[in-house]
Amino acid sequence: MNSRRSFLKLAGGLVVAFHIPFDAAAADQPPIAKGAATATPEVNAWVVVKPDDSIVIRIARSEMGQGTLTGLAQLVAEELDADWSKVTTEYPSPGQNLARKRVWGSFSTGGSRGVRESHDYVRKGGAIARTMLVQAAADAWQVPASECVAANSIITHTPSGRSISYGKVADAAARLTPPTEVALKDPKDWKLAGKRLARLDTVDKTTGAQIYGMDISMPGMLNAAIKDCPVFGGTVKSFDAAEIAKRPGIKKVFKLGDSAVVVVADTWWRAKSALDALPIEWDKGPNAKLSQQDIKATLRAALDAPEAVVGNANGDAKAAIKASARKIEAVYSFPWLNHATMETMNATAIWTPERCEVWTPTQNGEAALAATAEAAGLPAAKCDVYKMHLGGGFGRRGATHDWVSQVVKIAREMPGTPVKLIWSREEDMLHGRYHPITQCKLTAGLDAKGNVTGLHMRIAGQSILASLGSTLKDGKDPVVFQGLNAPGPEASIGYSFPHLLVDHAMRNPPVPAGFWRGVNLNQNTIYLECFLDEIAHATRQDPLALRRKLMAEHPKHLAVLNAVAEKAGWGKPAPKGVYRGLAQTMGFGSYVAACAEVSVDRKTGKVKILRIIAATDPGYAVNPQQIEAQVEGSFVYGLSAALYGECTLKDGQMEQQNFDTYQMMKLDEMPKVESIIMPSGGFWGGVGEPTIAVAAPAVLNAIFAATGKRVRDLPLKNHNLLKKA
Repeated sequence: MNSRRSFLKLAGGLVVAFHIPFDAAAADQPPIAKGAATATPEVNAWVVVKPDDSIVIRIARSEMGQGTLTGLAQLVAEELDADWSKVTTEYPSPGQNLARKRVWGSFSTGGSRGVRESHDYVRKGGAIARTMLVQAAADAWQVPASECVAANSIITHTPSGRSISYGKVADAAARLTPPTEVALKDPKDWKLAGKRLARLDTVDKTTGAQIYGMDISMPGMLNAAIKDCPVFGGTVKSFDAAEIAKRPGIKKVFKLGDSAVVVVADTWWRAKSALDALPIEWDKGPNAKLSQQDIKATLRAALDAPEAVVGNANGDAKAAIKASARKIEAVYSFPWLNHATMETMNATAIWTPERCEVWTPTQNGEAALAATAEAAGLPAAKCDVYKMHLGGGFGRRGATHDWVSQVVKIAREMPGTPVKLIWSREEDMLHGRYHPITQCKLTAGLDAKGNVTGLHMRIAGQSILASLGSTLKDGKDPVVFQGLNAPGPEASIGYSFPHLLVDHAMRNPPVPAGFWRGVNLNQNTIYLECFLDEIAHATRQDPLALRRKLMAEHPKHLAVLNAVAEKAGWGKPAPKGVYRGLAQTMGFGSYVAACAEVSVDRKTGKVKILRIIAATDPGYAVNPQQIEAQVEGSFVYGLSAALYGECTLKDGQMEQQNFDTYQMMKLDEMPKVESIIMPSGGFWGGVGEPTIAVAAPAVLNAIFAATGKRVRDLPLKNHNLLKKA
């Protein structure tokens, strides 16, 4: 078994290379998590089998509604040959992962990587545990292990027919040396993986038994509310706590760092109400007069800047365009967006000079641990983080853990006392890590027959990696070019152009950018797919036919596009008043396409998205039911952004502070979604993020078909579709 895999994990300030040892538990191993039972020995790091035959599968990745917990459990249980009805799960802690030489691998859950980056070693964890259980039974019977088979948590000695359950041999199995080589099942032989199994977390969520970070309660716990300067780059000038300090339940009022004020009280509402009443004078700093129009003007100028970093190129696009018979040009733009998770940022911490512990929803337990250790002033070995299920993540709870740093610093003011910090919705909206703002100028050269001879895409705008303080090689942020790269495993362009240039003029305003679900694949797919639609209509070509012509060398892209076109009946008349639009892309390891059907009210101009057909090729489908749910959920998120999503800057701060000004899609606006899951095998792609990218451009192309109006900047709420372009 190739169990030693080289990884490099950047978790805040924590950089660790790791391997996956799959070692059996030693008698002196520390507990798995706070309060976790440790009397039952583990078979290996991934599997605990109890005497009653119940099975605990440990999941290192985070569950935030996307189903990763169930999918990974299916993969482990498949190789374990477990009885699915007896399977439960638990999170190991990042502190234990560090103490055990990162036996569970990466704790990062983002970029649709939960399954696609850990499938190999979690499956091996299940296979090794099964092998050890079978060997333990064979040893007890004094027969060769080759004569024994496992199925549904039962081991059977084939010649004699004797059988025994996993729970009866788990203790003996835990004492064995793990094998160094195991064979994994061919996916065609899967019995649990690949099946439409119910999610393991559904019942607790339905009954209300599921505990989230905001639900945590501890004896003697205090509650904290925080207010940071609403202007980016601003600081606290002064505040007068004299009056609110006299209020019932108020324990402490103090400045946190240079830019925030905290109130600690016996209840969160008392803390928040006191903070709202606290007179604070802000030093608004250098960005106090910065506006949305300033940013837009900067990006517009960058579209024609002489210097830009190249992300993808072949041939000489500028020369080809210059020599072309015809030129088409358009400028598109995409706004800042907030993650707007239903559960705002929160954490609970206990700090002493000897140890610091944090309970929080996080997409990256190791990054949360690094933030905890730094804020606590303690070595990571003296800290730990206990992950909770997330009430939404979407990237906000992954790369940065500002709220974790805050709660630890607050807890240091009250040593030995548990303190829970909850951000208000306003704080959450004003201090996000926003989807980057960009503009894109697309220029195509055409020959006399309408064929594309050259394409230049100039992107102007933010770099997420630069905003996070990451080092850029040669000034290039590869994340900027998602969906526009040369063919590869991540996010490749699905078309072949004789001459192509995709470049980026980086402009970073003082608004922090972050990974927002789907990241830059979202706007890049809009830019390219809508512009191709423009070319098709300008040259009187069918949009599907044009794409097919350009996709001849990209069969997987073409397969998903053909699938949605066929199911939608593309080329056949749509019902009266119904108009269609197409889009496709490849991102996060998967190939996706969509066909949207819309109608537009001729009196009000209101768009009704009637239906979206979506095709996904993720290589392997671990749970088709979850994939369908992910596709539907991604459309809720993506279409909410397309219809309403926009964060705007005024006087250095975001104008949108709650859901009255940052609108979500309503239930009656949700289209019918028809998913086509078409795993072609041979690779592992992600789901949940890729299909976000095709929702908006498919709808925008359908709107053009309905109205003849091109919408080149979102959200749609800003446009009158009855007015001619």
